[in-house]
Amino acid sequence: MRLSLEAEVLPKAVRDFQPEWGLVLGSGLGSVVEEVDPILSLPYDEIPGLPVSTVSGHAGRFVFGRLAGQRVLVAQGRVHLYEGRTAEEVTAGVRFMQALGVKKLILTNAAGSLRTEFAPGSWMMLSDHLNLTGTSPLTGTSPLTGGPHFADMSAVYTPELRARFARLAREEMPTLHEGVYAGLPGPQYETPAEVRMLRVLGADAVGMSTVLEAIQARALGLEVAAFSCLTNLGAGLGTGALDHGEVLAAGRTAAASFGRLLARALAA
Repeated sequence: MRLSLEAEVLPKAVRDFQPEWGLVLGSGLGSVVEEVDPILSLPYDEIPGLPVSTVSGHAGRFVFGRLAGQRVLVAQGRVHLYEGRTAEEVTAGVRFMQALGVKKLILTNAAGSLRTEFAPGSWMMLSDHLNLTGTSPLTGTSPLTGGPHFADMSAVYTPELRARFARLAREEMPTLHEGVYAGLPGPQYETPAEVRMLRVLGADAVGMSTVLEAIQARALGLEVAAFSCLTNLGAGLGTGALDHGEVLAAGRTAAASFGRLLARALAA
């Protein structure tokens, strides 16, 4: 089913809202929306053609509201390749946001740290990424997916936005790391050998989302910034087994500091 923006499908308040900023919240980070003054919400399952996440920690709705005086559209949750979705489906939310007027997109995720000095509980701003998912939302590009086949990816994460967040983070957060994010399809966590490989390739964090959304956003001409909440050390770098429940808990703990940083950045 195709994503529908037909007037008879979406409420008039949604079509008229015209948000400037979009925000996608990853696993355990849904509480960031508490910083937003909500105006209305729209469940994903009320938008024909928009897939709904089956993963714990993803509320599955859009929240329309204001943050720091700016109109924002917040996606509480996303779908993933490991749910059996295609790259086109994974990025449907980005196309929906762009169609409603979003020009600047903030992506967040929960990720495993590949550097022991990037401690769990801290945040990393993406300077670049490695798309190791084996797919792209631009494959078979059509009017449905938007954007050219050969979109420039030399600066996926907008330098001006990164500079703004880095400057404000010195006042709002104990530490904001910067690094390269490796996007894998999942759903299993990485093996110690895979973690060693990713470190050799230059990755600083690893996760199962974000890269396809960033590719789609840049192909559509959006400015993009992305942030990983580092919830655990990669396999072989720490002790104990990896657990999704712990990932969610770590994300909830770290969400408040990012919410404050986000409000400052939008007001700047």
